[in-house]
Amino acid sequence: MIRKFFPLDKNYVLESAQLSLEKSLLNYLVDFAKVEYLLRTNPLGIKDDVAEKIHQHNSQDYRHLHDFYLNLAGVFRFKYYHHNQLEFTFDGRDPFERYCDEWTAEYKKWIKDFCRHDNFIRAVLDLTVFYPADSPLLMVDNRMHAFLNQHFDVRIHPQKGIVRKMA
Repeated sequence: MIRKFFPLDKNYVLESAQLSLEKSLLNYLVDFAKVEYLLRTNPLGIKDDVAEKIHQHNSQDYRHLHDFYLNLAGVFRFKYYHHNQLEFTFDGRDPFERYCDEWTAEYKKWIKDFCRHDNFIRAVLDLTVFYPADSPLLMVDNRMHAFLNQHFDVRIHPQKGIVRKMA
């Protein structure tokens, strides 16, 4: 387990499923953000420097999105599994597979929703396509963190974990 996000964050099978899918789901995020950006800013497909850079980007280096992914996975567990960590299903499926399916479906739904916001798309592209490989992580990661806090109306603290915002 990487980090407990709330007191009952003990569903290790779900967390393991989420961690096993990190690379493929981050790849989905980057690809979706690139397509959305190009559709919005360059619907005619005119070749310019930005479009060329996006088309040529093929790096699988998503280390700058790792914290975002862990926080989003924690929000999922908090939102859907914060009361009952032990759940019995009688459909014959392996819990790991079921969690993989549930997490993937919700993640993709959230990414589509997030990509309606230009600031989110720009932050993803800044952390992947336009980010120099040898540069340290800067303020862009904070934009991703703030986006999650605002979108889900929660606060994600390094020590306290996830807490609901008080009005």
